[in-house]
Amino acid sequence: MNKQWTVTDIPQQIGKRVLITGANSGIGYHAAVTLARKGAQVILACRDKQRGEAALARLNAAAPGARAELAILDLASLESVREFAQRVLAEQCPIHILINNAGVMAPPKRLETADGFELQFGTNVLGHFALTALLMPALELAATGSPDRPRVVTIASIAHKHGQIDFNDLQSRKSYSPMRSYRQSKLADLMFAFELDRLLRAANSRVMSVAAHPGVANTNLFRDGDRSAASRAAREFVSYFIGALLNTDYAGALPTLYAATSSDVSDGGYYGPQGFLEARGSRIGEASVARQAKDAANAGRLWQECEELTQVRLLP
Repeated sequence: MNKQWTVTDIPQQIGKRVLITGANSGIGYHAAVTLARKGAQVILACRDKQRGEAALARLNAAAPGARAELAILDLASLESVREFAQRVLAEQCPIHILINNAGVMAPPKRLETADGFELQFGTNVLGHFALTALLMPALELAATGSPDRPRVVTIASIAHKHGQIDFNDLQSRKSYSPMRSYRQSKLADLMFAFELDRLLRAANSRVMSVAAHPGVANTNLFRDGDRSAASRAAREFVSYFIGALLNTDYAGALPTLYAATSSDVSDGGYYGPQGFLEARGSRIGEASVARQAKDAANAGRLWQECEELTQVRLLP
């Protein structure tokens, strides 16, 4: 499907439970507000309690009567991911849509997660890998109680096209480049979505795995982080032109919402804006996939690496 797709095309989401990581700002926040307005019960999974509470207050003001809640989740800590998943599963409630949205982009120096992984790979890839695997019982539960198939939506990036998976230095210990490590993490996210799709279909699961990218959107990824005053000022300048010439964070959320709700979405699909270089546009459709993201052998190898690093298995 390649059409001018808007939030009015989203069907009612009453009765559905949606979990969005990094929902306190940007694409995740706008997706949360929109889905709440459509009647979904939305869980804002955020690392920072103060920012999360502020986002929840904004959401409730923007969508009166919304069914939304805040849950604290730090994807840079596997302990936090495990504890979060245990709390969710203890509720014995289904998750109909899981949106793996949170991300870290190009910190100027190499940083590590609580588990010693390079921050971007550890957060963007390993955190979401573990979260998805651990929450699979809740997704499978949704598959038994709804005519609509549950979905895992993983947010990738057009930056994946210039990424390479360095299996000899996944954690960028030998050499760190902010954007090289970011591109690797987003390529890995897309390969994860494709490999998850293959595994789910092989297991005859009703859960769908799809991916989306926002184009080039003016989100907090451009402004947050441990940066100098000059670097922050430069990024504010860049973000101004991104907002003026490319996608706003609201428009950047449309591919995510499309992947999460459209009946035209296919298993293993990847969706994004159809404007110039896929950087922006109100038409949403199939996004272009770089050759290296289609490498099933490397995707399988990456999956094994993720299992070993997280000590989490998708299937018993």
